[in-house]
Amino acid sequence: MKVRNSMLVCSMLLALSLVTVGSMSVRAREKDHAVSSGQLRKDVEKAVETRQANEAAVREMFATDVGRETLKSAGIDYQKVDQAISQVNDEDLARMAERSRDVEKDFAAGRFTDRDLIIILLVAVGLILIIIAVR
Repeated sequence: MKVRNSMLVCSMLLALSLVTVGSMSVRAREKDHAVSSGQLRKDVEKAVETRQANEAAVREMFATDVGRETLKSAGIDYQKVDQAISQVNDEDLARMAERSRDVEKDFAAGRFTDRDLIIILLVAVGLILIIIAVR
């Protein structure tokens, strides 16, 4: 009986030791995180906002009268381009958005003609379609 009781006590001590060590390692890992969950959430929110702004910039370029006419003359449905924009990866979308903003500024300033804008739009549509096809 004494052997059984001492084995039970040893088993309980071993289990208690494992639980204590396990909880200490969990606490240590929580303290070792370089980035808090709040910071991660902010970073994700910022990435989402940036993506939404970039999508809006590209969509605005295609939603203009000249953009729609260009798509129509090329036989491309605006809805397909609109759907394809959401499938472009973040890096390519950021580049297209930057160019869209530059084109919009230059067109508003009179640096581009309608013909120049049409060419730019066709190239942008081509890039979107190529990017989607490669995936």
